[in-house]
Amino acid sequence: MDSESSDTGVCGCCGPLRPRYKRLVDNIFPEDPKDGLVKADMEKLTFYAVSAPEKLDRIGAYLAERLSRDVVRHRYGYVVIAMEALDQLLMACHSQSIKPFVESFLHMVAKLLESREPDLQVLGTNSFVKFANIEEDTPSYHRRYDFFVSQFSAMCHSTHEDPETRTRIRVAGIKGLQGVVRKTVNDELQAIIWEPQHMDKLIPSMLFNMQDNEDADRVSGEENPASLAESCFRELLGRAAYGNMNNAVRPVLVHLDNHRLWDPNEFAVSCFRIIMYSIQAQHSHHVIQQVLNHLDTHSKNTPRVRAGIVQVLLETVAIAAKGSVGPVISNSSAYTWAKPTSSPPNLWLGPTVLEVFNTLLKHLRVSVDCELGDSRRNSGSSISSFRNRDSDERIVQNAIIQTIGFFGGNLPDYQRAEVMMFIMGKVPVYGTPCHTLDTAKMGHQGTKRIQTMLLSSLIMVTSGFKCKTMSAGLPAAFLEPLCSISLMEDAELRQLVLEILHNIIDRHDNRAKLRGIRIIPNVAALKIKREKISKQDVGFMKKHGQQLYRHIYLGCKEEDNVQKNFELLFTALALITIELANEDVVIDVIRLSLALQDMALVNEENLPMFCRCGILSLVAAYMNFLSQMIANPGLCQHVSKVIELRNLEAPYLLPEHVFREKCPLPAALQSEDRGVYFSVCEVSEALGGSGYNVERLCVPYVPQVTVLYTVGKILHRCRQTSRDRLTRRKSFVDTVSLQVDILSNSLPDKSQLAEEITFETLKKAIDTTGLEEQERERRRQVMEKFQKAPFEEIAAHCESKNNMLHDRLAQIFELTIRPPPSPSGSSSVTSGPAPYQSVPVYEIKFPDLCVY
Repeated sequence: MDSESSDTGVCGCCGPLRPRYKRLVDNIFPEDPKDGLVKADMEKLTFYAVSAPEKLDRIGAYLAERLSRDVVRHRYGYVVIAMEALDQLLMACHSQSIKPFVESFLHMVAKLLESREPDLQVLGTNSFVKFANIEEDTPSYHRRYDFFVSQFSAMCHSTHEDPETRTRIRVAGIKGLQGVVRKTVNDELQAIIWEPQHMDKLIPSMLFNMQDNEDADRVSGEENPASLAESCFRELLGRAAYGNMNNAVRPVLVHLDNHRLWDPNEFAVSCFRIIMYSIQAQHSHHVIQQVLNHLDTHSKNTPRVRAGIVQVLLETVAIAAKGSVGPVISNSSAYTWAKPTSSPPNLWLGPTVLEVFNTLLKHLRVSVDCELGDSRRNSGSSISSFRNRDSDERIVQNAIIQTIGFFGGNLPDYQRAEVMMFIMGKVPVYGTPCHTLDTAKMGHQGTKRIQTMLLSSLIMVTSGFKCKTMSAGLPAAFLEPLCSISLMEDAELRQLVLEILHNIIDRHDNRAKLRGIRIIPNVAALKIKREKISKQDVGFMKKHGQQLYRHIYLGCKEEDNVQKNFELLFTALALITIELANEDVVIDVIRLSLALQDMALVNEENLPMFCRCGILSLVAAYMNFLSQMIANPGLCQHVSKVIELRNLEAPYLLPEHVFREKCPLPAALQSEDRGVYFSVCEVSEALGGSGYNVERLCVPYVPQVTVLYTVGKILHRCRQTSRDRLTRRKSFVDTVSLQVDILSNSLPDKSQLAEEITFETLKKAIDTTGLEEQERERRRQVMEKFQKAPFEEIAAHCESKNNMLHDRLAQIFELTIRPPPSPSGSSSVTSGPAPYQSVPVYEIKFPDLCVY
């Protein structure tokens, strides 16, 4: 009996003794693979797997064995059936025992991806995508997806000959990468996917398909590799955490470098738009920092490449600045953290503001150096190549300035003030060592170019700046160097300074209404917005008003002024009147206007006739504006009378005529015809009737010239005469003769000392009553002046007496050259006139007039 049963068992080992899970698996495969999966038997297999989850790993292993055998035998129909069965089992079972089954499943997917058949690769990818959408209850400690990242990335770069097949493979590769991202980014144990070795495969694969947009017209929707890659790219960046941003952005920059996509940079700009709109707002600073670092690495590259990177930086800054503020300024660390507030919602923190601006200004300097260096090297080469290089550098510079403007224009007021101070500290100013840019090797042209670029950057930063108090917008540390630059002998620099002042002073957007210098018939029609001047602004004008007046006064008497300079000066005066004028300021600006009129008439500066007429036209336009702003009937009547008379007799003294092309100018100005000029007496009478304190109107305005201005002028003259000093040496005798000239000018003439004594002379000497009257009158005027005039005017009047001294000192500095010391140290005794002994300059005994 035992042997019979044994024989029966042996004979039936191929059927009844096979494990049940194998029989169930075998039953799902039909005899003809075209019939597809046997659904009834598949339901039995699924029920068995759910009822006995411990058998899942064996089911998976057996299915993997059959699938591997069918792949080798090219029985692709059964391969499709096996993958369909695996998908259904995977979707139906969610137990702890599914993990061994997943290993078998991933092994089978890998087998399909390794094959060279496109259909099998697509089949394996689709199964993997279904698996990626399943949320597992517990994380996997040992599962890795390195192979799938490499294989899917290779599929994304498919070069199959058939375009349709190539598109299918690329789409499958992108979907596979998307599945890897979805499966791993939310799993803390799979953070390894963000490591550089994986990102260097994921990111370039997506960018390659986004860049290669040949199939966009032929294929649309999810089957378009470009659109699908962009969607996957956005999803990846949207899931990036704080510590993974750098690893996600760096491969983008490397890809753009390798494929030379910075010039032209349309694709680069598009990529960073996607990045900035996909990442979380608080991570924007990572992207900006990465682009800045990348710009540093390309500092010696071609101008077009640098321009492309800067334009990308401009785009990222513009997007990050929308609805957000800049990072908190910190000098202690590169990153500053602050608690996000409810407003604005997109608070982004990171590299300090000054660090960003320092990098941008550094590259601005590099661009200017490259431009000047090329101009020197290419002085003898073709003009066309030099112009192309020059225009490329200008593109870089303009892009940097725009970036600075976008970045600075979206900062809060207190940070923008810090940035303004920072940039101002970079501007080279003659006579001041405060700037931090080394301009010794740049020459005059390079220094001017740097000044122009930095002031243009300041214009961008101050655009739209609305400071609550003027002392916050124009602190002394900022106003002093700015006004010093405005006194440089360059019309373009003065124009830039005036525009900066306009941006800061104009807090109610009135500048557009004042554009152009003209006689405004009805100022009320402009609907100028203004508020009552605050106490803080009153204090600002008392402390710094003289600086603004001096800036305007000295800016008017530059002989290279053009129409735009006068237009900007008029706008500056008008904005001061609108924003900062009280009764004292009104008196000051009228005194300034009358002083400008006297300067043009007396013409001690030997200004050309165009500048003199331009100054008088500026005074007329401003007096017309001021009289209507303060609504003083008497002043309005006087101004209207002067303007009407000028229209009839001297139209060249009005802005509408003098700034017209080919305007006939007179040979001289007749100061005797007082009807066409503004009268101090009539202005005082008009203002005094309205309650103004007009006592100060009788005191002429004298600008307080600072030492910095004097030094700047001296240095400018030294630069002009440098060539003369190199070609011919000035001997020490010139210096001595200069001293003698000074002494002789200070002493009375010998002819006066030897005046003939006559009866009339003795009579005048005895009669001293007239002299006593004159002396008393002079003392009374001096006392009245020192009692009523402001301190600034008294200081300016006293300092104006030293102008001759400064001029003489300038000549001494230009002419004096320290002679070489005597070889023996003492003069030798010889017959005849004693030879001149060399004396060091610091031992020279200057006369009292030269000692300050």
